[in-house]
Amino acid sequence: MNHQSMNIRIQAPCPPSPSSPRFHHKTPLILPRVNCSNEVASHVVLHMEASSDVGNSSITMSKRKRAFGWSQKQSLNKESFPLRALMTSSTQDTPASFVNDGKIGVLLLNLGGPETLDDVQPFLFNLFADPDIIRLPRLFRFLQKPLAQFISVARAPKSKEGYASIGGGSPLRQITDAQATELRKALYEKNVPAEVYVGMRYWHPFTEEAIEEIKKDGVNKLVVLPLYPQFSISTSGSSLRLLESIFREDEYLVNMQHTVIPSWYQREGYIKAMAGLIENELKGFTNPEKVMIFFSAHGVPLAYVEEAGDPYKAEMEECVDLIMEELERRKINNPYTLAYQSRVGPVEWLKPYTDQTIIELGQKGVKSLLAVPISFVSEHIETLEEIDVEYKELALESGIVEWGRVPALGCEPTFIRDLADAVIESLPYVGAMAVSNLEARQSLVPLGSVEELLATYDSQRRELPAPVTVWEWGFTKSAETWNGRAAMLAVIVLLFLEVSTGEGFLHQWGVLPLQLPVFP
Repeated sequence: MNHQSMNIRIQAPCPPSPSSPRFHHKTPLILPRVNCSNEVASHVVLHMEASSDVGNSSITMSKRKRAFGWSQKQSLNKESFPLRALMTSSTQDTPASFVNDGKIGVLLLNLGGPETLDDVQPFLFNLFADPDIIRLPRLFRFLQKPLAQFISVARAPKSKEGYASIGGGSPLRQITDAQATELRKALYEKNVPAEVYVGMRYWHPFTEEAIEEIKKDGVNKLVVLPLYPQFSISTSGSSLRLLESIFREDEYLVNMQHTVIPSWYQREGYIKAMAGLIENELKGFTNPEKVMIFFSAHGVPLAYVEEAGDPYKAEMEECVDLIMEELERRKINNPYTLAYQSRVGPVEWLKPYTDQTIIELGQKGVKSLLAVPISFVSEHIETLEEIDVEYKELALESGIVEWGRVPALGCEPTFIRDLADAVIESLPYVGAMAVSNLEARQSLVPLGSVEELLATYDSQRRELPAPVTVWEWGFTKSAETWNGRAAMLAVIVLLFLEVSTGEGFLHQWGVLPLQLPVFP
């Protein structure tokens, strides 16, 4: 393949000026391309320009009023306008040219789940041993695995009850395997023969196992596609960190060209598929127009968003807006709200919480509620048990009469075809330098190698902060938490010194004997 100069133009509205809501501004950004198969100098040129034409491949977004006290969305220091990617190339490359120039692989990344009840405790250990799930201060990092072992053993009995109630294990692997099969078929139908692999973060098939299959099959062009519509440090970020460490240690992977699609919540096919599922479920209610559409997303610690710059909350809120706009185009104007579920531990997570919001909706007189699992594309314990059982019971107890739940996307045809399109659109950028920073990245086909992507989200920090702020003066939750930890640590140290030396305040006050008894 003859690599000549190629320009990539990202066309998007510019930030508004004080005197005008929009103004024309064009700034080219020249960056060297890396990892090309031929060592021929080339460049990527980015033009940021204002445009009111967003075409058919993107979806516009307008500000909406939030039902029941939603605050205005806080965007990432810019107006939330769509971005459109237009590729122009002097070589006029088409997907076929990339298909014929190497063996293509697609790596689907997902969380994983225990397939049997015996798998529950080791699965939980793998989950809590991940520093992106539980962050310990640097001084206590050595306690990560012992703490994970303690938590996994303590939580295993209750978790087993939950998995037993949904059939004895998570269906996540079977569903993800089916999605991989359907995605492969869709790619072949579009004349892109690619193999699709599944890599789980916390259970089989582990990401490492998928990478071995990729190497064995001789793949030399890889598209990494996390099955999380919205990017979060704790989901896509954790999987990509692991992938980065694997890539750095393997010479084959270092030389393999790849690109990453970090989030795809704005894609038209995904939005239409979600809207279609919601529209279908509304038909089952007595008065469909009066149903409250209740988006429930997986929560993350608040510190991840406010301190670590996690874009998850902003992407989630925009995703909900886009779905509601699609529903409006279908003449569906129901009230809606968004809340976050699955919080654990004593730290503050994203609010509003799903359980508290359900109670509040009942108190406000809502009688019909349709739950939409917005951050999940596959059924698993958080949809089948937490939403279908726990939240349904809570809703009925809170005065809600009619309850419904939108199924996860699974292998919904529109969704699968859209994933295939996302893969095909990313092929020209495999191995190319990508500019995907939070300010200027185009979200319909986000590009970047694993290392570049992580550098984007880690540009202002070397590591994530602990979920609880290290220290705050005053009577705050953070201060209370850390005062308690400091006190416990001090007591343990004092007890150790007292027992080991036989001297100290406790001995002087008679709490401990001056001489320990000698046992035979």
